[in-house]
Amino acid sequence: MAETLEKIALLLELKGENPFKVRAYRQGAEVVLSMEEDVVELAKNDELKGIKGIGEALRDKLGEMAKTGGLGFYEKLKAEFPETVFELFEVQGLGPKKIKAMYDKLGVDSLEKLKTACEEGKVAELPGFGAKTQTKILEGMAANEKYADRFKLGSIGALVEGILEMLRMHPEVSRVAVAGSYRRAKESVGDLDFLVSTKEGALVCEDFTTLPEVDAVIACGDTKASVRLKNGMYCDLRAVKNEEFPFALQYFTGSKEHNVALRSLAQKRGWSLNEYGFTVAEGSEAPPEVNEEWDIYRALDLQFIEPELRENRGEIEAAAERKLPKLVEWSNLRGTFHNHTTESDGLDSLEGMVDEAMELGLQYLGISDHSKSTAFAGGLNEERLLKQVAAIRELEKTLGGFRIFAGNEVDILMDGSLDFADEILEQLDFVVASVHNFGKLDEDQMTNRICRAMENEHVTMLGHLSGRLLLKREGYPVDHARIIDCAAATRTVIELNCSPMRMDMDWRWWKRARDKGVLCSINPDAHSRARLHHIGVGARIARKGWLRREDVLNTRSVKEIEEFLRTPKGER
Repeated sequence: MAETLEKIALLLELKGENPFKVRAYRQGAEVVLSMEEDVVELAKNDELKGIKGIGEALRDKLGEMAKTGGLGFYEKLKAEFPETVFELFEVQGLGPKKIKAMYDKLGVDSLEKLKTACEEGKVAELPGFGAKTQTKILEGMAANEKYADRFKLGSIGALVEGILEMLRMHPEVSRVAVAGSYRRAKESVGDLDFLVSTKEGALVCEDFTTLPEVDAVIACGDTKASVRLKNGMYCDLRAVKNEEFPFALQYFTGSKEHNVALRSLAQKRGWSLNEYGFTVAEGSEAPPEVNEEWDIYRALDLQFIEPELRENRGEIEAAAERKLPKLVEWSNLRGTFHNHTTESDGLDSLEGMVDEAMELGLQYLGISDHSKSTAFAGGLNEERLLKQVAAIRELEKTLGGFRIFAGNEVDILMDGSLDFADEILEQLDFVVASVHNFGKLDEDQMTNRICRAMENEHVTMLGHLSGRLLLKREGYPVDHARIIDCAAATRTVIELNCSPMRMDMDWRWWKRARDKGVLCSINPDAHSRARLHHIGVGARIARKGWLRREDVLNTRSVKEIEEFLRTPKGER
């Protein structure tokens, strides 16, 4: 349902339809994804009335999809364009206007035709394009090809949980887990690895290949099934005996480097370790009994190492010395910052975002729409910003103690100055400073630019440090170490932007930041109610970066946050 509504929005954009109509479909898709109830059953029974974000026209269309499995309006709209046109929206930097121009004037309706048109120089000749745009399109297509077989961690959670739930319901399955890089919370995942304990491996493997998410069966045997899912992702199921399950879970979770180091420790005790168990060399003392995964680590005289840390980046040495941190939990989060509303480029109103935050059980929410220089995102000027602050103060009075912190995502300009003067910034509760216009700066210039911004006493936190878009665009050149050192010196928070497309700052740098005393704020950069939920995957990435509860700003209570924001940066 959500995918159909999103595709309708894209096609309407191509047709040049009213942007409010386009937004309604896009917002409808977000609402469908965020609903906890069975939206299909509600739509089938005509019980969607009163749900915010789903008007009468959308109710009718969702009802038709639920009852018939299709939508005539969408089929008619889709018939006006070739199916391959949707491929073009995946290219970084290509929006509906450019796609429409190329479609109308060059007949470009697929990636193949787009590449040919660019290589022949025809795109550069179009009004409003030029050689620079043509080059960027080719670079975007190359990036897509490079990352074609990978999927963003934050975009596949519902799929994974759905498969796990179906496996748990199988009558012949006693234990179920997902392993691999997904369990280790890598920011992008190549494939999925599921594990079950069962006495009926052949039956479970066969049933696995019939799940509704499966598009094609690659192989199916007594202990393993391999399939391709409808989203293009490859997926393995391994069926093992119950006594093998802890070993298989540890082994298939990885990483490879972590497992090599564990096997080395086992060998020193006269044991070999693999996915089936310990094998004891003649004359060696037998290991203790293993019933759960943590028993393997205990047998090797290690603290249990959480899956997120298993990258052979010092976790085994720390576990041997009993110095592993107690990692932050999603349930520790009390609120979040860096969220957008319809005042800039968000899909939901201030009231809608607050409602969702309260439904999530949060105690506070930070609102930080774009500043004026980000004109393409409807950035606020001084007058609109202060009007929004006043609206936030008024709404907050009606919420019975829930706090809304009024902020702004202020653009860091090319010279490191900020988009608003200090007399405006000082009227805000917090400021997120971000780079949106990259320019042609080298690493040193970009690093200096960001450091100058952090030196401003009103900048609370740095937004999406590298500017990367996962699987689409590498970050701009920047010296992470210098940025972290500057944040420590200026007492500036660095956000972990947990939008699935960013996960920025990269997890590999958080341990250094933690050790320097730099605070993290887990921010979803939410542009809709549904995207507030990404703070859950943000907590997983924070754990991967070795962060504890005390290292994360938004684990603090309302009172503690108020005190933090009142305190001058130099005194924090």
